Amino acid sequence: MYTDPIADYLTRVRNASRAGHRVVEIPASKLKKEITKILFDQGFILSYKFEDTTVQGSIKIALKYDKMTKDPVIKKIQRISTPGLRQYAGANELPRVLNGLGIAIVSTSHGVMTGKQAKRENVGGEVLCYVY
Repeated sequence: MYTDPIADYLTRVRNASRAGHRVVEIPASKLKKEITKILFDQGFILSYKFEDTTVQGSIKIALKYDKMTKDPVIKKIQRISTPGLRQYAGANELPRVLNGLGIAIVSTSHGVMTGKQAKRENVGGEVLCYVY
């Protein structure tokens, strides 16, 4: 049994993309669905599908690869805030990932969003992960 479902989610996506898999299946939760939608909107994954066939449900994610080099689009996906050490940032202190080329996913009082959206709405929160 894993104690950090977000770290499990990120690890499954990271391992599947490095292994060259086209699809990865992950147990669903509300937070994982929101993170998946952000990854899709930002162009890091090809598509996703929520399935409610089991009690918990699952998320099927189609990973995205470069057409020429066959390298995964997600170069690095890193957990920042952990259950043992939460990392919070105010609206003015939100990090820029790779000088704006990557995204920081932030859990705010207005929901889960990217760091740029949180800065635009002037809200801070818990920095969940970096993706680039």
